[in-house]
Amino acid sequence: MKKRMLFVFNPKAGKGRIKMHLLDIVDIFNKGGYEVIIRATQGPKDAYEQVKEYADQVDLIACSGGDGTLDEVVTGIVEVGSQTPIGYIPAGSTNDFANSLFMPKSMTAAASMIMEEQIYHCDIGKFNNQTFAYVAAFGLFTNVSYETDQDLKNILGHVAYVLEGMKQLFEVKSYHLKVTSDELTVENDFIYGMISNSRSVGGFKNLTGKNVDMNDGLFEVTLITNPKNPLELQEIMTALLTAEDNTDLIYSFKSAHVVIESEEAVPWTLDGEFGGDQTRVEIDNLHEAMNLYLTSRKKQKKSRLNQKMQEIKEITQKSEE
Repeated sequence: MKKRMLFVFNPKAGKGRIKMHLLDIVDIFNKGGYEVIIRATQGPKDAYEQVKEYADQVDLIACSGGDGTLDEVVTGIVEVGSQTPIGYIPAGSTNDFANSLFMPKSMTAAASMIMEEQIYHCDIGKFNNQTFAYVAAFGLFTNVSYETDQDLKNILGHVAYVLEGMKQLFEVKSYHLKVTSDELTVENDFIYGMISNSRSVGGFKNLTGKNVDMNDGLFEVTLITNPKNPLELQEIMTALLTAEDNTDLIYSFKSAHVVIESEEAVPWTLDGEFGGDQTRVEIDNLHEAMNLYLTSRKKQKKSRLNQKMQEIKEITQKSEE
């Protein structure tokens, strides 16, 4: 019996790159033995709705877009309780999740990798009653992604995030929070915090530290206190840029369960999308809850090498003819 898959993509993500590769991607999926149901997202939450409709009717759900598209797919699958595997073709402006797992940057190479059907069991997060793929954050810059216009992202790419973020440097706001976990309990004023399962956040690598394992059942927690003077701000920036935990102004630890409470409602972002204004959040690591088709880096390199060798062979044969 022929396998079926849902392929849902954001046609605007990453300057609309998918438009140039769509036929090649579908051809790869067909050759992999799949009957493909194709759906282009029409707006926010569309990928989420499509996944909920098809999750139990297909053998695979592939998606292409930015981290927000992936977030919708993961959320839809979790909500219906499906174990259907996910394939991801990154096409956004930053692609933190894909970069953290060293996925191919070529869209057709990513599609070919999915067809190898090797499962990687990746951790995801539960944020109160919501789900996120790799990061929940609050504070400085966290609203940049969902407040940056899609057309501006398409024109300027990652620079658009930087420009939008620079506007906030002169309006730094802090939140008085109580943070509770098995590893640490602290109460302080914070300008930024993230609970993440990623090697890259906002396009910046090693922001969460250098020893990140995305299926160890633990989040990387980073909390930045409110600097009292320019010297403390410089100390914080130096620690972040060097990824060295050598300051008391940043709390950095690993945890599977974190509770964050405040009197004032704090705006949160989940995978770059607005997560609501919250006075209490409970965040849990859902260990190995995402069934992701992902080939190891070593096999990816070998596959790319074989592909190049095949291309050279075909060119040589044509020249001889």
